[in-house]
Amino acid sequence: MKKLLLHSCCAPCSSSVLEQLVSQFAVTVYYYNPNIYPPNEYFKRLAEQKKLLHYASFGQTVKLLEGTYNPNVFTTAVESLKTEPEGGTRCAKCFKLRLKETAKMCENLSIDCFATTLSVSPHKNANAINEIGLKVSKQTNISYLACNFSEKNGFKRSAELAQKYNLYRQNYCGCIYSKK
Repeated sequence: MKKLLLHSCCAPCSSSVLEQLVSQFAVTVYYYNPNIYPPNEYFKRLAEQKKLLHYASFGQTVKLLEGTYNPNVFTTAVESLKTEPEGGTRCAKCFKLRLKETAKMCENLSIDCFATTLSVSPHKNANAINEIGLKVSKQTNISYLACNFSEKNGFKRSAELAQKYNLYRQNYCGCIYSKK
């Protein structure tokens, strides 16, 4: 079975994605989100990710890898884009930042490929996310699994699983700009 590093933005989004992937891959969830603001929100989402992996039926087979939380990495990367609208260039830069780090971690750990849960949200452009992932793949020679996880009711299923496992569902993407 191929090994997959799944970048996760949060537990609710990863829930339905994991349901789809665990039968095909040996999955490690990579929680790398320097964009999340404020810090207590970051740690709350991380705790929910741990909770999901502990209680969900795939929890015994899925590992969790915590990335380094350094909000300055995000702030520096998007400083010139802070007035951009949600879903614009700033978000694309954020996606690229997180996917590049995920690919780098794949290389460090000798993991075959990477993917992201970001496309499960109907508020995000799955095609744009996958385009970024494929570019990162080309730059790093690490395979990227391009998927639109919102298809086939993926988002609806993530909401059902969040309710089933009593997961916290945030009301903003994560960064200080989306919070506003």
